[in-house]
Amino acid sequence: MIRVMIADDQGMVRTGFTAFLSTQPDIEVVGEAADGEEALRRAAELSPDVVLMDVRMPVMNGLEATRLLLSSGEGPKVLILTTFDLDDYVYEALRAGASGFLLKDASAAQLAEAVRVVAAGDALIAPAVTKRLIHEFARLGVPRAPSTRRLAELTERETEVLALVAQAMSNQEIAGKLVVAEQTVKTHVGRVLMKLGLRDRAQAIVYAYETGLVRPGE
Repeated sequence: MIRVMIADDQGMVRTGFTAFLSTQPDIEVVGEAADGEEALRRAAELSPDVVLMDVRMPVMNGLEATRLLLSSGEGPKVLILTTFDLDDYVYEALRAGASGFLLKDASAAQLAEAVRVVAAGDALIAPAVTKRLIHEFARLGVPRAPSTRRLAELTERETEVLALVAQAMSNQEIAGKLVVAEQTVKTHVGRVLMKLGLRDRAQAIVYAYETGLVRPGE
């Protein structure tokens, strides 16, 4: 059972999402929050697996709440709720540790699938969002914060896989490009995340650009 908490200042959004998700046999909505501070309190009480987090909320916005929620390196997966896929908050949300993005007008099926994908440890980043992210890296200039020391721990093939992940390619697409089995790619991705101390593919994309392994436009 996937435990979900919904943080959004609009009651109708919370009600609608709860109604959608409650019809799923493998998903349970365990709580709601109307602002970032309440989201932190409720998450500590309820220990959800996934938090659906709106960005624009009173008292504390969703970005700050995400950053604090995940600052320990543990905590739930966070799926950012947005009204449009080219939101200005994409870059900061990923750096804060979010595992992906979901449009508020997503269908019931898309919502449920998004929760399952993120709960399983995968990232949910649409191609349009990735383009926005790459544009943001180009604007800011990279590389920046992270140390490149850990990159040396990767094998040549793992480094290659990381670079392809950074281009938002799926395991299936990477397998086709490298002419290997999809399960082999999945194994490589798992080892990359473990060696680099990253939570998921979303953080891997940020890491690859910030260390300069991949540069915008490549």
